[in-house]
Amino acid sequence: MDSGLKGRHFTRIADWAAEELLAVLELADELKRARARGEEHALLPGRAVGLLFAKPSTRTRVSFEVGVAQLGGTALYLSANELQLGRGETIRDTATVLSRYLDAIMIRTFAQADVEEFAGAASVPVINGLTDSTHPCQALADAMTIRERLGRLEGVRVAYVGDGNNVLHSLAAICNRLGMEIVAATPAGYEPDPDEIARAGGIDLVRDPREAAAGADVLYTDVWTSMGQEAERERRLRDLAAYRVDDSLLRVADEGAIVLHCLPAHYGEEITEEVLYGPQSAVWDEAENRLHVQKALLALIVP
Repeated sequence: MDSGLKGRHFTRIADWAAEELLAVLELADELKRARARGEEHALLPGRAVGLLFAKPSTRTRVSFEVGVAQLGGTALYLSANELQLGRGETIRDTATVLSRYLDAIMIRTFAQADVEEFAGAASVPVINGLTDSTHPCQALADAMTIRERLGRLEGVRVAYVGDGNNVLHSLAAICNRLGMEIVAATPAGYEPDPDEIARAGGIDLVRDPREAAAGADVLYTDVWTSMGQEAERERRLRDLAAYRVDDSLLRVADEGAIVLHCLPAHYGEEITEEVLYGPQSAVWDEAENRLHVQKALLALIVP
């Protein structure tokens, strides 16, 4: 598939233009329809994709492994602790060597700088599967789900409520690239990183979750305590208690609003189980769509 994107890294949403992101979404829609019809779509026969994990995962690992298989390739799970990387081999050396074996590498780790260094040293496409700063594959799935459910992206009002984290950074970037309005409500001290938001193109930031949710087409939340923040859990629960997505907050949003959550969910904290399984939840489509956007991304960038 000659996409004009062959060989590109995907480490941040902000590095990609609107038309490039839309190309991923268009192909993702096509691949989702093909899978539903039971049609083969082995667009990457014989390719090998390394999946390098320094953080645990459910959706990222399974969706990438299944996706590579459906594209006709082979996925290799690589635990950072089981590689020489875990014993002091440099990122540059690891990326250089793995590039000789693999056709693409997905990396899920802590520091964004590590992903950027890895991509700088690799001679094959590198995909960011999550860092503490960004979650670009999730943002692709979010955009796919919004367009699927609402029939458009332009002019959609997305309200994010809770901790201003990596998910919000990438969500803001894709909203700004694709013509959506993004507003976030966070308590003091939980604002998104200003450098990430500047790179993303800006955001409307408020304190009151009801102000953010008012008239929203999409109500989005994420866990209050991310990996590596477990020691802060009790304080975070207190500080974020007013930012729960429940029936009361959902009623403030547009009547046809959908609810998104990147999962895993902690019921009774950032969201209630009733909302997550309620009629306005698009969370399970959103989770499935990780598979389709990642397959599309791989098909477009892997030579």
